Amino acid sequence: MSEVHTHVARLFERLAQADEADAVVWRGRTISYRELLASVSSWEARLRAMGLQSGASCGIVGDFSPSTIALLLALLRLGAVAVPVSPDAAREMAAITTTASISCLFSFDADDNVAIELFEPSPRLPLLADFSRSGAPGLVVFTSGSSGKPKAILHDANRVLGKFERPRPGHRMLMCLMFDHFGGLNTLFACLSYGGTAICLPQRKPEFVCAAIESARADLLPTTPTFLRMILASDAWRTRDLSSLKVISFGAEPMPPSTLALLRETFPKVELKQTYGLSELGVLHSKSPDPSSLWLRIGGHGFETKVHDGVLYVRSASSMVGYLNADSPLDAEGWMCTNDLVEEKDGLFRFLGRTSEIVNVGGNKVHPSEVEEVLMQAPNVADATVVGIPHPLLGHAVGARISLVAPEDERAASTRLRRFCLERIAKFKVPMRFEFLAMEALATVRAKKQRTNVPSGKENPKDGQ
Repeated sequence: MSEVHTHVARLFERLAQADEADAVVWRGRTISYRELLASVSSWEARLRAMGLQSGASCGIVGDFSPSTIALLLALLRLGAVAVPVSPDAAREMAAITTTASISCLFSFDADDNVAIELFEPSPRLPLLADFSRSGAPGLVVFTSGSSGKPKAILHDANRVLGKFERPRPGHRMLMCLMFDHFGGLNTLFACLSYGGTAICLPQRKPEFVCAAIESARADLLPTTPTFLRMILASDAWRTRDLSSLKVISFGAEPMPPSTLALLRETFPKVELKQTYGLSELGVLHSKSPDPSSLWLRIGGHGFETKVHDGVLYVRSASSMVGYLNADSPLDAEGWMCTNDLVEEKDGLFRFLGRTSEIVNVGGNKVHPSEVEEVLMQAPNVADATVVGIPHPLLGHAVGARISLVAPEDERAASTRLRRFCLERIAKFKVPMRFEFLAMEALATVRAKKQRTNVPSGKENPKDGQ
């Protein structure tokens, strides 16, 4: 067996070494590594009894739980291709099943009970067929599809796990990122590889997350800037004992400087760690020069970076095998255009947003994050999301979706916020239209800023026109 095919085996060696240490916390119950491995073995025997073999594609619908984690590990040890699916994506199950050629679907309810469906798998797409013949364990994750049809990303699980070869201290980590999100899987594999504890959540809302930190004594919270803003706007952090928390890691979108400053003020003893990664390439090693900085050094072993026309390119040793349903974004030398706009200085990067998010106002480019940062400094603003809106003369103008801390007349709030912005940024960057929504409506199910498909709310269409 080649070295690259030993990473799953090494993971299981570490699981066995952890023995009676806490592996998973779910609904107040703690499962040891010994118990987790016994469950993995039970699932593996069950899979073999069902006739499933190396290369089979199996879907897992559910969230992080003792059974979903054990089944995922059993599939990897079997050499199968695991396709995690969160319940909110289950409506797309027909397309997922066809694209990934799923032959067996395991659907878990909130009580960790499973329903099993067997399928006659659809003909395998060439990339998946070739990979399945290799005998390597695979992972298929789907992009959110916010800019088109979701892409099916095929990963070699051995390659993904190779990042965790070097031993590190384990953490009691909240499974705050989604089960079918690469960041969520990366969190799980890091947790188990280092002998940590995976703390499962009944819901991803501030009150449940803070309650889990208190009850399970979590010391690491991996999440997004948007969700951290939701925590800060809630009372949950005030009413719960969060003294066990040592690290908050954040990524998936730019962190507003005002949010970072408020986090440092609210949690002065907690290390704030910015991360960066893509579902196609993996999560890069990252380090900021100081806690108050949003500049980041990224890369490390197995990763290379470069910048062209202000856009970041990455080459990764742990990159995906490819898309199942789209052309590869990697060039002939293995570089991928991330579409992330960055500033670069002395080997450090500062992330500005996605190229697709730029609003072109009559030929002037507007970075939404710049306007959002101004709006979030205004009184009575809990959060803000900036988007492009159609304009008959300019092509596009700037629109803002606002969540208020306290109720306020919306027309008066629009006038106040427009004046606030005019004093701080160029006129073409100032929102022409304001829409006021609940804070939850500003976020996607993956706790990122919602820039499309926002539920309709009350608007002030004449404001600024």
